[in-house]
Amino acid sequence: MGSPKFMRPNGGSAAECEPSSNLFVANCGPAVGISFEAISSVFGSFGEVKGVHAADETGARVIVSFSDEESAAAALNALHGHPCAGLGGRFLHIRYSVPRPLTPVLEHDSVLVSLTASELNIPGAYLYHDFITSDEEEELLAAVDARPWICLSKRRVQHYGYEFCYQTRNVDTKRYLGELPTFVSPVLERISACCQLDGAADITLDQLTVNEYPSGVGLSPHIDTHSAFEDAIFSLSLAGPCIMELRRYDEGMSGLEFDSGVISMEKLKNCSKSLRRAIFLPPRSLLILSGEARYAWHHYIPHHKVDVVKDSVIRRSSRRVSLTFRKVRHGPCRCDYVQYCDSQRCKHV
Repeated sequence: MGSPKFMRPNGGSAAECEPSSNLFVANCGPAVGISFEAISSVFGSFGEVKGVHAADETGARVIVSFSDEESAAAALNALHGHPCAGLGGRFLHIRYSVPRPLTPVLEHDSVLVSLTASELNIPGAYLYHDFITSDEEEELLAAVDARPWICLSKRRVQHYGYEFCYQTRNVDTKRYLGELPTFVSPVLERISACCQLDGAADITLDQLTVNEYPSGVGLSPHIDTHSAFEDAIFSLSLAGPCIMELRRYDEGMSGLEFDSGVISMEKLKNCSKSLRRAIFLPPRSLLILSGEARYAWHHYIPHHKVDVVKDSVIRRSSRRVSLTFRKVRHGPCRCDYVQYCDSQRCKHV
């Protein structure tokens, strides 16, 4: 099922729209518990349905494409503004759809989502699917839920080894909290044994941040502070999926404050040029950012309740928990990405 070529018309009532064989249907879709198959079955009683597509990223609006205008008209007249017994009694809001303009993709438009690191094509980014089993996932979740959480404005966190300070985007290396908890020991052993990165087997990961994201909560765009952590960063996803977007900004960077590690979406939009990628992180997967991916690409999680992945609309679960492992740096960063490096930028201003 390909991406829809039609969209919602601007303004006007359903009766004022020009007839079409394609219908824009609101209050209907995976985000409200209605599958594309169920939608196709209901609308198929009015004529041949060529396809059902997500109309946008909400997961609650779809495009239903018929083979002819007469079938679309019959469905609109019968279902618009009325409860639909075949779709859980939901009131559907239906209008004729219009062709989507063939314009270049703008900076703020959605980016195609990769399923593998090779498809993502960013040097230093790796994704291991099913890095742990479902039983191991449940054990990890039970272990972190047995520990105290720190409440932030929109999510909860736990810190081990060293506490991460969100105000400075750094750690205080003089305040050691102790060794990482024993419940992550099997994960650390597997990282050392399975992840064939340069020097990965010799890295002793000593900092862990556990994040709990409720549905719809994401993460601001940032590059993990160079002076805070060594090269490779390992992030294990639990309980729910999400999309992570990565951007590399090569021009118009002089006005951005990289010393703090985080910059606003508004500032990012003002940059003149960027490369954009996105990757789907399923539960139990391990994402590794190293080299260029770690040092030069901003990564963030969009604040969505549903994500569009290929031809599917995936609703985020009630919570997603990530375990992010790092090695604390005890000295300045000497990476090759001076433009993004807080240790080296002051020397080149």
